[in-house]
Amino acid sequence: MTMAKMSVAELEQFLHIEFPQAFSAGDIAIESVDGQSCLLRQRYSDRMLRPGGTVSGPTLMTLADLAMYVVLLSAIGPIGLAVTINLNINFLRKGQPGRDVLAAARLLKLGKRLAVGEVSLLSGTSPDPIAHVTSTYSIPTT
Repeated sequence: MTMAKMSVAELEQFLHIEFPQAFSAGDIAIESVDGQSCLLRQRYSDRMLRPGGTVSGPTLMTLADLAMYVVLLSAIGPIGLAVTINLNINFLRKGQPGRDVLAAARLLKLGKRLAVGEVSLLSGTSPDPIAHVTSTYSIPTT
């Protein structure tokens, strides 16, 4: 079992400095990390909605990518130049307005150069995912 190399507090501090455009607005919170999985919460805002009153695809893709980045950093430490090389999303159902969006990410494989993971996106307290994401990250050699 992989032990976390970064705690929630360490990740928040690192991300506020290194990736402020994504983490300084205060609408995304890291709820838990353990080196293999994480849970992020994006607090509801009307800015998340697309015409028709559903949570937008870009909102969901961004949150999923951030969740994958967070779980990876929790496993490998503060390597800011790890980058997404693939992200595939399947939209399963409408995200409800007025509800926070949760991203539950987990690493499926962690190698020396690549990491593969999946993210389930949930609307509010519903157990039914609104989207499922698979993603691959490139880990730079240090």
